[in-house]
Amino acid sequence: MFGALLEAGKEAGKYLGQSMRLMVGLPEYDTYLAHMERTHPDQTPMTYEEFFRERQEARYGGKRATCC
Repeated sequence: MFGALLEAGKEAGKYLGQSMRLMVGLPEYDTYLAHMERTHPDQTPMTYEEFFRERQEARYGGKRATCC
C-alpha cells in the first residue's frame, strides 16, 4: 500500500519539477535526447551546451527553432 503511494508521489514530483523548469525557461535535455533517438536516429544530438544555447536563442533571440 505504501509502496504504491510512494511511487505516485515520486511520479507527481517528477512532473511538478518538469513543469517548474519549463515555467522558468529551462528546457528538458533528456526529453530532447529521447526525441532524437526516437525520431532522428541517424542524426547526432546536440551537446547539452549547444542545446541550452539553441533553446535560449529560440525563446529570447527571435530565431525560430525548427524540427519535424
